[in-house]
Amino acid sequence: MTDDFKKCVDFHGHICGGLVFGYKAANAALEWLKENRAQDEELVAIVENDACGVDAVQVLTGCTFGKGNFIYKDYGKLAFTFFSRKTGQGVRISPKFRPNPSMSEEQKELFEKQRNNIATQEELARLEALKTKKAFEILGKPVDELFLITPAKVPIPEKARIEPSTQCTRCGEPAMSTKMETIDGKKVCQGCLDGNN
Repeated sequence: MTDDFKKCVDFHGHICGGLVFGYKAANAALEWLKENRAQDEELVAIVENDACGVDAVQVLTGCTFGKGNFIYKDYGKLAFTFFSRKTGQGVRISPKFRPNPSMSEEQKELFEKQRNNIATQEELARLEALKTKKAFEILGKPVDELFLITPAKVPIPEKARIEPSTQCTRCGEPAMSTKMETIDGKKVCQGCLDGNN
């Protein structure tokens, strides 16, 4: 296991196929863009799912929510788009369609038991062994066997905006003023509008 893959596993918490997909996609993007891990906003990552692979993307590329260069779009697709702000170049990496299920019947059965909290310790250990075996199989595959790699077709996103905060008239908490709504002449945060505050 390489040091950078170990960092991804440590950050994510376990080895799985999804983490490996993100790891391989992020490495392919860095190579394609001829870039290194971002210290600030030099790179941008757009991810289209909230699954395991996005953790590897954050670790390897340095793109994070906190820096504003990690953008999440809830499309349910295992696809990633990366940009270099230095060159203006972008790359989209998406999996090649595979009609065969990636999980064996045994793994599916054990996964359901785990989800329903009825798996024994032996079954959990077996599931972990199957997931790890599958992950290392994916790790050993060539990138071009797993992914379609094409130049990005969307424009590079703007840099993260830093806006002044305004006090919400309902909850009293400060919020970015550009993210608030004006209701009856009063500034209200999204949390209050959504009923979460």
